[in-house]
This record gives sequence, C-alpha cells and structure tokens, in this order.
Amino acid sequence: MIVLDATIVNIALPSAQHDLGISDGNRQWVITAYTLAFGGLLLLGGRIGDLFGRKRTFTVGLLGFAAASALGGFAADPAMLFAARALQGAFGAVLAPSALGLLSNTFTDPKERATAFGIFGAIAGGGAAIGFIAGGLLTEYLDWRWCLFVNVPIAIGAAIGAFYLLKRDHIDKSHRVKLDLPGALLGCGGLLAIVYGTSEASSRSWGDWLVLTFLLLGVALLAVFVLVERRTTHALLPLHIVADRNRGGAALAVGMAVVGMFGLFLFLTFYLQVVKGFTPVMAGVSYLPMTAAIILGSTTIAARLMTRVPSRNLIVPGLLLAASGMAWLTQMKVDSSYATMVLPAEVLLGFGMGLVFMPSMSLATLGVAPHEVGAASATINSAQQVGGSIGTALLNTIAATVTTSYLATRDAQNVLVQHQGAVHGYAVATTVAMGILLVAAVIAFLMINHRPAPGEATGADAEATAQVLA
Repeated sequence: MIVLDATIVNIALPSAQHDLGISDGNRQWVITAYTLAFGGLLLLGGRIGDLFGRKRTFTVGLLGFAAASALGGFAADPAMLFAARALQGAFGAVLAPSALGLLSNTFTDPKERATAFGIFGAIAGGGAAIGFIAGGLLTEYLDWRWCLFVNVPIAIGAAIGAFYLLKRDHIDKSHRVKLDLPGALLGCGGLLAIVYGTSEASSRSWGDWLVLTFLLLGVALLAVFVLVERRTTHALLPLHIVADRNRGGAALAVGMAVVGMFGLFLFLTFYLQVVKGFTPVMAGVSYLPMTAAIILGSTTIAARLMTRVPSRNLIVPGLLLAASGMAWLTQMKVDSSYATMVLPAEVLLGFGMGLVFMPSMSLATLGVAPHEVGAASATINSAQQVGGSIGTALLNTIAATVTTSYLATRDAQNVLVQHQGAVHGYAVATTVAMGILLVAAVIAFLMINHRPAPGEATGADAEATAQVLA
C-alpha cells in the first residue's frame, strides 16, 4: 500500500489537476508532499515503533493512512489534496518500519525468514508497477479519487488482521528509553531538506539557488546529526547499525537500485502514453511482466538461495541484470516496438530487482537487537525513499536538458521531431541510470560479505525476541 501510493497517483494526476484547478507549477506537490513527509519522517517513525511497540504503531499507521486517504479522496481544493498526501506520507513513515520490524522479529528460523522476506521484497519491488496498473484502471473506468479511496478497505482489513494475528509487543513505561528529540529534529530535518531539494531540481535545475541551499542544508544537518548520535546514550539511529558493512552495503545497494527503477517508470510512462499512444490502462498493464519478474526473482530464486549462498552472490548479479536491462533501453527509438524493446528490458530489470530487494531487506535487520529493529528498518526504507526521490529528479533533469538541446537545432514544431527529442533524452538518462547500477554492483561486491550460517537467525536474536514478547 505504501509503495503503491508513491506511484498510483501519477497516472491520475492529469484528471485531478483538471478537477481541482491545480496549476502546472503546483501539480508536483501531489507527489512531492507524500515523498517529503515519508522520506523525512522515516527515522522518527522507526524509533517510535521501538519505543511503543510495533503492533501498536503498525495499527495506528494503518488507520491513520486510511483516514488520510479518505481525506484526499474527498478533496475539494488543491490545498486539501496536498495536506492529505502529506498526512499519508507521515503515517506511512510510522507504518513502513513497523512492518519490516514485525517481519524481522516474527520470522527467526532461517528458512521461514527467507520465504517471508522473499514475499516482502517482491511486494516492495513490484508495488510501484502495480500502482501504475491500478491508477490506470481506476482513473479510466471510475474516477481519479478512487486512487486514494482504494487504500481505505485495504488498511482497515490489515488493521483487523493485525489486531487478531500479531503478538502483543507493548513496552511498558519503566522499560522505555527516552526519545532522542535533538536527533529527531536533526535527522528528520536533514532528510526533509534533501528530499525537498531533489524534488525541486526536476522543475528548477540542479544549479538553482533554492535547490543548492536545501541540499547543502540537508548535508549539514545530517553531519551534525552524526555528531549528536555519537554522544547520546539513547540515539534515534544507533550508528553501529549503519556502520556494519553488510547493512550499510545493503542500504546503498537498495538506494542506488531505486534510482534506476524510478527513473525507468518515469520515462516508460511518458514513452508509452505520449510517443506510442497507449491508454492509461494499456500503459499500466505493460508493466505486468516486470512485476511478475520481480516476484519470481524474489520468491522463487532469491528466497531459495538466501540460506545457501553469500548475499553478495545474489545482490551483485541482480544489479548487473538490472543494468543490462537499462543498457537494452538505451537503444530505444520512436518506432521501437514494445515486444522487442520494452519487454526484454522489463524482464531483465525485474529479475535483477527481485535478487536485490529480498536479501537487502533481510540484511537490513539481521543480527539487530529487537529494540533497535525499527531504526534499522527505517534506514533501509529511507535509502529506498531518498533514492527514488533523487533518481526521479536527477534523471528527469538530465532527460529534459538533453531534449531541449536536441530541439534547439531542429524544427521543434514538428510532432515527430518532438518525439525524437524526447526519446533521445530518455536514452541518455537511461545510460546514466545504467552507470549508477554498475557502481552499485561494485559497492555491493566490496562491502557485503555476509555468508549464511546454520541457525544464524535463531540464536541470540530469537532469545532476545522472546524476552521482548514475554
């Protein structure tokens, strides 16, 4: 539901803009308000789960997400829609780390853990593509508002399931550690500034003073955040979590992988609808092979091999497969067919992402003490969210710049020339995305050295988990 909502509104955006009278300059806030709140508040959301119990925060996050979705569906003006999207992002920041934390603490047997994280990784990787399909169907056959209303029954059903099925993990006041408020302000402020700066770069430019100011402010706040976290006894993000080479490598791999994947979604959506003339539903359905490949790669291949081979042997080949899919797309032309150009690239990227997401999500929380699982979960989610934001802004800016340069020396009024310029911009940006994935593969190869050991998730982790649940 969380990943789906990052993309489902994309296809509905033109209809929502027309209905509510949103200006071209402000329409990006339908997307940015969500990513800004979600990416900026993830660290705090993860720590709240550690302090108050993940079953409680998971349920509150679900119900809050449902209420915010309903508010957005009933939006009467742009401000109401923007506020609802920001609320969705805020509750999502509580919900996402709690979900991953619950998964990590529930499945401690290595084989069960592999299966559980395989399913979770498939959903995390395929949710964005499913969002495009659902957005197309709901917008074309019902109304754009149903792209928000659809969350309400999902969230309520999940909350009822959580109430009856999840074990109570409430932490009483006498055993709670203090909330690190300075760390929360610095960490969340730094992430908010970086996500905002990158989101503005797509409409302004990377050299714009506002973009540079917020990016530099974000880096400065995060630098101070690290200094504060080193000195406090109740850190919002215990630094040993990210200092571990496997967890750090997994976070970087996921963040950089999402840079490429979100860029692909952006370009393919415009290529298929604007250049090839696909309807919203056709464009959404065209992502199904990639979604199937992600699910197959996660649940069938990665889940079976995670307990048998080193994690690096899954993540690195996955990134290389994804890069080969991007390399295929660099040959894209206006008259390229879906079957010979887009489909093979989608399958390669899907299989690759399935091999990356699943072991990376598992490594993010493997060996972490139960009271720090939320912080570890928030770290991998933050990498994913910030990577998506940076990827969309970076690749969109590159594509727009290249297209403008292409059209400057040609007949820009000719529709065919316009399409050629757009596709040329997509191809150049896709080449950059391929390079990012290759760098991610090198980083993962050098940093990740985890090898599965018999019973690795059943020793100290299981004992500590049992103590918390008791």
